[in-house]
Amino acid sequence: MEISNYLQIKKELPLNVNLLAVSKGFGSQDIKIINDKGQNDFGESRFQEAIEKKLLLKDFKDIKWHFIGRIQSNKIRKIVQNFDYIHSVDSYEKLLKISNIAFEEHKNPLIMLQVKLMDDPSKGGFNPKDLLGKWDEIKQLKSIKIKGLMTINPKGLNSTQNIKLFKECRNLANSLKLHDCSMGMSQDWKEAVEAGSTWLRLGSIIFGNRSY
Repeated sequence: MEISNYLQIKKELPLNVNLLAVSKGFGSQDIKIINDKGQNDFGESRFQEAIEKKLLLKDFKDIKWHFIGRIQSNKIRKIVQNFDYIHSVDSYEKLLKISNIAFEEHKNPLIMLQVKLMDDPSKGGFNPKDLLGKWDEIKQLKSIKIKGLMTINPKGLNSTQNIKLFKECRNLANSLKLHDCSMGMSQDWKEAVEAGSTWLRLGSIIFGNRSY
């Protein structure tokens, strides 16, 4: 656990930038330590692992759980039932299913739409043109609240390239009148802040190296 890194980053962040502690691969004890320092938002990408931690930490009422992993259609109901935020909705079909299930479950999840700004076979996401074309339909969906956009930059980009892509995401969010951009991870968070991120997804820089 790199508590000193966490405290330093929190000190550096502008007031409008939220830190999402990506706790996948780390135990409930690590979450307790950082929650004690005032960290309430935690990101998980493996459903079963997240549920086990959620049960162990059920008495920690201030914790908000964010799902940040690739969404499998057969897991959508469980994700809707268990997470306050969903950062990784990468298609209209999944968004529609989330909306319908949220209505059935009397939930109202906060949604980030994942956008893909550069060709990367390992990442999903809306093509920006397709998102703009579907936007009127998306705005009509019930029982969800679209908070913003999420993006993951391809690996191997330099600082200038990272900032350029992050700014594209920020500009697209602005054009849709969305407040939030979930962008920036341990290796590129400073560029993301410069480009207008409002949610940073930080894992190894504050928890240390994962076992997987």
